[in-house]
Formats: sequence, structure tokens, C-alpha cells
Amino acid sequence: MPKRTDIQSIMIIGAGPIVIGQACEFDYSGAQACKALKEEGYRVILVNSNPATIMTDPGLADATYIEPITPEIVAKIIEKERPDALLPTMGGQTGLNTSLALEEMGVLEKFNVEMIGAKREAIEMAEDRKLFREAMDRLGIENPKATIVTAPVAASGKKDLAAGVQLALDALEYVGLPAIIRPAFTMGGTGGGVAYNRDDYEFYCRSGMDASPMGQILIDESLLGWKEYEMEVVRDTADNAIIVCSIENVDPMGVHTGDSITVAPALTLTDKEYQIMRNHSIAVLREIGVETGGSNVQWAVNPEDGRMVVIEMNPRVSRSSALASKATGFPIAKIAAKLAVGFTLDELDNDITGVTPASFEPTIDYVVTKIPKFAFEKFPGSEPYLTTAMKSVGEAMAIGRTIHESLQKALASMESGLTGFDEIDIPGLDGDLPADAPQNEAALIAAISKQTPDRMRTIAQAMRHGMSDVDIHGVTMFDPWFLARIREIVDAEAQVRKDGLPLTEDGMRKLKMMGFTDARLGTLTGRDEDNVRRARLNLGVKAVFKRIDTCAAEFEAQTPYMYSTYEAPAFDEVECEARPSDRQKVVILGGGPNRIGQGIEFDYCCCHACYALTDAGYETIMVNCNPETVSTDYDTSDRLYFEPVTFEHVMEILRVEQENGTLHGVIVQFGGQTPLKI
Repeated sequence: MPKRTDIQSIMIIGAGPIVIGQACEFDYSGAQACKALKEEGYRVILVNSNPATIMTDPGLADATYIEPITPEIVAKIIEKERPDALLPTMGGQTGLNTSLALEEMGVLEKFNVEMIGAKREAIEMAEDRKLFREAMDRLGIENPKATIVTAPVAASGKKDLAAGVQLALDALEYVGLPAIIRPAFTMGGTGGGVAYNRDDYEFYCRSGMDASPMGQILIDESLLGWKEYEMEVVRDTADNAIIVCSIENVDPMGVHTGDSITVAPALTLTDKEYQIMRNHSIAVLREIGVETGGSNVQWAVNPEDGRMVVIEMNPRVSRSSALASKATGFPIAKIAAKLAVGFTLDELDNDITGVTPASFEPTIDYVVTKIPKFAFEKFPGSEPYLTTAMKSVGEAMAIGRTIHESLQKALASMESGLTGFDEIDIPGLDGDLPADAPQNEAALIAAISKQTPDRMRTIAQAMRHGMSDVDIHGVTMFDPWFLARIREIVDAEAQVRKDGLPLTEDGMRKLKMMGFTDARLGTLTGRDEDNVRRARLNLGVKAVFKRIDTCAAEFEAQTPYMYSTYEAPAFDEVECEARPSDRQKVVILGGGPNRIGQGIEFDYCCCHACYALTDAGYETIMVNCNPETVSTDYDTSDRLYFEPVTFEHVMEILRVEQENGTLHGVIVQFGGQTPLKI
């Protein structure tokens, strides 16, 4: 059906300040929604308290209020602006909770404001742990063994946490330890955690009830060690539903999905498991009542027996939605905004191909890896251990033709001095003793058993010291398939250490196809990066660029959204899809993953540099690796390279762009410290 004509003005509630669990991905989704709705002729009213965002730019919405996002203040804005509709799904948990509060206060009914995208009943059913479990029971979809505890309200009107904890202790016999405590209506697992003993259990139950606006917690049986998956689903008013992307967490259950290394598409599911998960995810959206837009459904699979349980769903665009959008080229927030005003998927065009509708499920012929960025070094007293409460402050994403390439490019994107699977010290390891000495075995097991940000590199280091994949799997519960791929990288490193840099084009290309950076090869062979680069170019081994096309090359991509890779020649030629234009052009380097001291404000600067150069008649070329940002949206710049912001990767881009047209220079001052170092 065409767009609705009974509404003229729509309010969007933003996510407010950047906090752990709710970062600049909501600026990306909010900015997309504003543009999409204005494109259709609606008047857009935006409420957000974060001035560092693109979405609060004066020209993006018709009316912008930089005000605290509280129900009382938003109610005053509604009274003044009188919007016809409210879109609550673009502002993270803040947007949802504020919209529900406005509904409960009677503000929406009083001023005749309709909630679009997700109704109150759907939001409550998805966010309320008890209602969600009941809905899954109706579908026959298994939940983890769990109980829901709500703190009673004391005579003072406040939550009685002591009574709530006692109720939780009464439930302990049913669930057992270890147990996972998840607060309701919170973001990033705030207040929750994994309890291994009674003291931890009491602590997390109390903090969880305190963090939850309604004093409610879900106490789950432990799924530690299970495999975790996510499905990004989009549905329209005609009940068309598509899976935009499947995402697999490399870290097993027990680490918050925002802190886990993830890959897309899911790589270790059988086709049967994938089809079951796909069909169940769509059924979950229908049962919860998400009529239009994007949702994220999370699943756990027991690797021992294949038992599959649903963990939760988010009835809104999320951090994973931004990742899935950048991974596939399918703009979830933009499509969700248009579906909310009545369009169906088959009525909307795919911007990337220009010839297919949005109802075509994206297909990808590459591997995407996301690695989170942490800032434990900024807080010397904090333990660098990962739990079910999110702790990362940013993330980097990389795209490659193989898991090896994607993984090593992601590590090189982290802005922490890594060039790949760099060596890492293991405490207690004695180099003078044999690898299988009891002291060394104990040190290796102790190191890989800790869930730290460097766990992947620690596993690689354990492999270098002779630990078997079977033993590593027994301790870490990492899927054997991922361990086998890390083993292949470690074995290739050992070969390079032994034989030196390859002297043939074929040998060098094989290493580059596995994602080895010039800097990493230099470390392995005792050369500097520039020396390796010259040797590689002398052998004729250069990066080629492929386009993100949403359809695995079935149709030609009209949008220049690219990633680098190294491929073996087909018919004596390696195809490069960059096709640089003959225009006057400027390259802008982004800031990479968010971190403390270098955040969304630099992305704002990069975007405005793009807009200003476009107005001046230049072709803008953006280089960045942060999936949360507006700058990595395919329609912000004329050409987008989703690449690590490192010397090697930037030089390969410049080499290709200089083949045609006039490259006037590279702007480095808008991406913070990262581009300046290059």
C-alpha cells in the first residue's frame, strides 16, 4: 500500500547522550529516519539532547529540540508541535522507554498522537520478560529455564529491594547456579551479570532490580558455552518479512553480544538449523506484534545436542541493525521509517542495485567481522573481564573474501597498534621449560580461560606454544571451526618465520588473501613495513576492490561502496570493481572505532567535510571502518571505502583513485588522532 496521507507530521525521539550500550549507531538510524520521512513529504520533529550528532543539524529535521529526553519535557514539545504520529524505534532504549511513559501518562491519547513502527503492546511484550516468555510458549519456541522476579513496591512508593532479593533467593532452587540475571527495560545488560555463587547472586539480583525501571529481573539458567546468534528481521504491514542478515557471535554465551567478536553471515549453522532459526524469528515478530520495521532476535544453540532457545528480541533498530546495514548495504533504519508510514517492502527500491525491490533478501559473498573496542586502560582499577554487562566503548568492522582476511583486517582496524594476530605475553609461562611442562600447561589454561578483550590473540599464542585445538575448545568453548581457522593463520605465520618473505607472486598473494598486513609480514621476517610493501609491489601483488551489492553479484551495484581484497587471477586477470571516476576528488579519512576521547564528534566533522566538498563540486571519498557512524553510510559521500584506517590500506585506495581523474589531496584533520598518525 502507498504511504499514509492521514498523518502529516511525525515526532522522532533520539537516544540522548552516548553511553555504553547506546552509542552513535542511533545517530545513524535517527539521521536515516529523518531523511527518509522528509523525502516522503512529512514534517519531522526531532527531540534529542546530544549536540554532537548529525541528526540534530538544523537542516535535517523540520523542528529540532535539543532538550532533556524526559517524558515531562517531551510532553510539552508534543503540546506545542501537535505531531500526528510518534516513531519510538529509532532512539534505542531511551526512545522506547520515553514513548511508553508518554502513553502511560495519557499524553499521546490527549493530543491524538499515534505510535507508529511499534505499538505499546508490542514493545511491552518484547521488553517485559514475563510477557515475552508467555508469547514464546504460545508459539512452542523453547526458552531457557528461568523465572521472573519483580521487587514489590513499598509504602513509600519506592521499590522494596530487600523483599525483591528474598523472592529471588526463593527461586534459586529452581534455576540453580550458575545463573544469569537480566534486568527488564534496560540497555547493554546494565545491572545484570553471571552469578556463580550465592553472594554474587544476591548482588546481581539487587543491582538488576535497582537498574530496571519496573524493578523486574529475569533469572536464567546458565547457557555459558552455548553458541549465540542474531537474526535481523524486517516486516511490513502486508506481513512480508525478510531476514536482512544472520550474525554469529564468535565468543560463546556469557559475553554480552556488544562485547563479543561477531561475524556475518553466521558460519557454523547447518542449513537445517538456519532455516528453523529464520522461520522462528519471523514467527516471533508476528506473535509480538511488530507490524513494521526492523527487529533483532537473539538465539542460543547448545553445541552438544543442537537444542535451540530464544534469548530475547529488540522491537527497534539496534546496534546490530547498524552492523547488519553496513555489512549488507541494506539501510534498515531508512526502510523501517518508510514501512512505518505504510509502504510495503516490494514498493521500496534497493538503492544499491537500483533495479531490485527492498523485498529481495540480501545475499553476501564475503565475510564481515566486528571486533569491539575497550578502554579498560583508562580505568586502572577495573578488571578487564567480559560478562553479560556490556563494557565496550566502540567497534570496528572489516570485510574480506575469507574469514582469515576479514578477521585480520578487523584486528588491524582496532587502533591499538595491532597488525594482526600479534604475540601476547602469557603470565607464568616459562620459556626455558618444555611446552608440555605442568607449569606451562597451567599458565596457558589460566590465560585462555579468562574472558578478556585479547582472548582471541591469547588463543593464538596458546597454539604457538603447542596447545591443541581440542584442549582449547574444552576450556574456551570456542567453536572448533573458528579454532581451525585461527590455527591456519598461526601455521602460515610459522611458515613465514621459517622461510622468510615469499619470492613468488603466488606465494605472496596467498598470504595477502589470508589477510596478512605488510606490517605483520615485516614483524615475522624482521623487515620494516615499507620494505615488505616494495617487495609485494615488485611481485605485482596489489589489492583489488569489490563492491557491496546486496545480491552476491546477481545485479550490478550502482553505489560505490567498496572493500579491498586479494584474489587469484581468473583468466589471467584480477577484476577490480573500483572504477574510479574522472572527476576532481578529495579523500577524507575517518576516525576508526569510537573510544574515550575520540568519539561521535569527529564523525560529525567528517560528514560536514563531505557535505562542504560536495557543495564545492568535488567528488568525496570516505575511508573509515566504524559501522556505527553516519560517515560510513553509503549516501553520505560519493564513494565509500570500508577499510582499516592504516597506512597500507589508505595507500592502496590512493593508488586506485589516482588512476583516473584528479586527486587533489587527503584531509586528515577531521578524524581525530587516527588519520594524523598516518
